[in-house]
Amino acid sequence: MSERINIYTDGSSLGNPGPGGYGIIMEWEGMDHMKEFSEGFRLTTNNRMELLAVIVGLETLKRHPMEVTIYCDSKYVVDAVEKKWVFQWEKKGFKDKKNPDLWQRYLKVHRKHKVNFIWIKGHNNHLQNERCDHLAVGAAKQQDLKIDRVFEQDHHKKTLLD
Repeated sequence: MSERINIYTDGSSLGNPGPGGYGIIMEWEGMDHMKEFSEGFRLTTNNRMELLAVIVGLETLKRHPMEVTIYCDSKYVVDAVEKKWVFQWEKKGFKDKKNPDLWQRYLKVHRKHKVNFIWIKGHNNHLQNERCDHLAVGAAKQQDLKIDRVFEQDHHKKTLLD
C-alpha cells in the first residue's frame, strides 16, 4: 500500500447548531482504492463537523507515519493549521477558543503523520468535495444520530446562562 494518501473532507449542519454530519473520501496514491465514511450527530455545528471529518480521516489511518494531503473547503480548519494558529492556541491552553476538545484530538493525530492541507472552494463542482458534501448532509438527516457530548454539554450550560 502506498505511503501517500489523499483525504477529502466536508462537514455540514442543518442549522448552526443543529443536526450535523461529516463525509470523508480516502484515496491511496498510485492505487485504484478508495474508502468513504460518514457519520451524523443530533446537535452540533458546521465547524465541529468540518474539523471532525479531518480528525476521523487521520485516525482511520493504520500505518504511521504517512504523507497525507487533506482537501478541505473549510477556511476555519485549513487556516488554523496551515497558518499555524492552532499551535499557538495550544500553547495558550486554547483559552477563549472554540472546539478545544476537537483541536486537542486533532493535534494528537496530526503529529503521527506528515499532513498538508489544500483548501478547495466548496460547491464548485469539485467531484470529491461534492460527494463528501452529499455524505455529510445525508448523515445529518439519518435517524438515531450520535450525540456530540462535549458540544451538547457546553450548549446546555450556555443556554442556562442566557
